[in-house]
Amino acid sequence: MAGCLQVVTTIDTKEHADAIGKKLLEKRLAACVQIEGPISSSYWWKGEMENAEEWRCIIKTTVEKYDEVERTVRSNHPYEEPEIVGLAITVGSSTYLKWIEDTLL
Repeated sequence: MAGCLQVVTTIDTKEHADAIGKKLLEKRLAACVQIEGPISSSYWWKGEMENAEEWRCIIKTTVEKYDEVERTVRSNHPYEEPEIVGLAITVGSSTYLKWIEDTLL
């Protein structure tokens, strides 16, 4: 197997989350996008502590597709510096991981 990833990003509205998810699926960069929220985020930004309501997108993809996933998220994201974190899936159901890879061929 080439390697599967979960890519996580957070965004300001469900509508923005849905739009990014749809774009990733249409371009066959994701086998699945799950949207959770709203969530409460607290973080430092430009020297100030911030709090925001956000939506989390969990994107199922492959290592091979990561760069294009990142470009697509970044170019469709309203934040100056969005969270875009790829987490390697080191273990999992072999049939599920094969489904991710086969879906993105």
